[in-house]
Amino acid sequence: MHLIDPATRASSRPPRLRQSLIWLLCLLIACGSASAWAVPALLLAKQAKPAASASVETDPAADGEARDRIAARLREVDGLQAVIPSVSNGAATLDGLVRSEQMRKAAATIAAGTPGITKVDNRIEVHTPVSTRLRAAWDLILAKMIRLLAALPLLVVAIVIVLLASWIGGFLSRRLHWLRIKSRNPYMDGLLRRVVQTIALLIGVLIALDLLGATSLVGAVLGSAGVIGLVVGFAFRDIAENYVSGVLLSLRRPFAPGDHVMIDNREGKVVALSSRNTVLMTMDGNELRIPNAMVFKSIVLNYSQNPQRRFEFTITIDAAESIGRSQDLALLQIAKVPGVLEEPAPSSVVQDFAPTGIVLRFFGWVDQRETDLGKSRGEAIRLVKAAFADAGIAAPQTTYNIVSTRKSVDADEPRKHRESTRVSNADTSVNRDIDTQLAAAQRAGVDEDLLEAGGPKP
Repeated sequence: MHLIDPATRASSRPPRLRQSLIWLLCLLIACGSASAWAVPALLLAKQAKPAASASVETDPAADGEARDRIAARLREVDGLQAVIPSVSNGAATLDGLVRSEQMRKAAATIAAGTPGITKVDNRIEVHTPVSTRLRAAWDLILAKMIRLLAALPLLVVAIVIVLLASWIGGFLSRRLHWLRIKSRNPYMDGLLRRVVQTIALLIGVLIALDLLGATSLVGAVLGSAGVIGLVVGFAFRDIAENYVSGVLLSLRRPFAPGDHVMIDNREGKVVALSSRNTVLMTMDGNELRIPNAMVFKSIVLNYSQNPQRRFEFTITIDAAESIGRSQDLALLQIAKVPGVLEEPAPSSVVQDFAPTGIVLRFFGWVDQRETDLGKSRGEAIRLVKAAFADAGIAAPQTTYNIVSTRKSVDADEPRKHRESTRVSNADTSVNRDIDTQLAAAQRAGVDEDLLEAGGPKP
């Protein structure tokens, strides 16, 4: 039996850890050796590139021969004698001046077609003398004149077509009743005339352009007109607003010439309606112009629309007086006023019962075509006041007079004049103070009148 000492066995076989360390050390040595060899290889490669590029040597003789060949070929072409070529390493550079772009390109083509040239750098500048430019412009004018003369017969026919279309448009616009589009409104009638004439003229222009072969201009003209219209619309927005308002007022016709109206607390009689403003004659004889946009947006009160108009006034009596007796007496006096209508009959209401007295409000109706409202109201107040005085109906006793002197018994006391309750020859006719001025302003033709006097209202 062979016995091995344990110590000897341990020394004859190294542990696994020691073997692993040995292999790892060998691997690191190998990697370091590879990196050491790689760095010199890179340096050698970088040094080899300049050496390789330096190995390409230029041939001045070949460059000179190529330059001479290019120069000789350029001298043979008229207009390229001022071009100076130069060649370096097979790349040609052209400098100088020529008269046209075609010559510049021709010089580059000649240089590129020369043997031994691999690249062309064209630095030639185009220089055209003034005489050459004038001659070119004159040749262009002559060419256009020749084309115009050739197209002159067609141009004459196109002009005749446009003129004929304009005449037809005017003829039809003066005879709108043939087309059954006649309007009673004076402004709309003029607008329809212009629309018909414009449509006829536009058709003639389109036919003429088609005859000349220039129909492509229509789109450009229409596009330009749209842009111009948009710009003008923004620039003249207020004017356009007044114009459109005038058109709408002419269509709706809320008043007629001579009507008594109140527009935005401005009272007067209508003189005319123009495309920009409404002209009124105020009751004191002044001319008043209101922008159509303001008239269209404002509240318009037309006193002449309904011939019957009501007037009213108030009278205060003492609290001790009879309300019913006072009302009956006053209504009887109002009915006596010339021009006051029986239907609707005069009426009254108790407006207020205050410490200062009883406030009575009275109403009466007149026909504005025959009776003036202000005069009738004044006459009614006079008669009611006189009737109350005769009947002993007192006003409120709110004022106290203290007399400190004794009156003489024999002194003649002046008697106060009492108002008569008899119907006098009071003037209640229609107020015609400004009618003469109104008629003169209408005859003067203030701008264009978009209202038709005496015409039917919608």
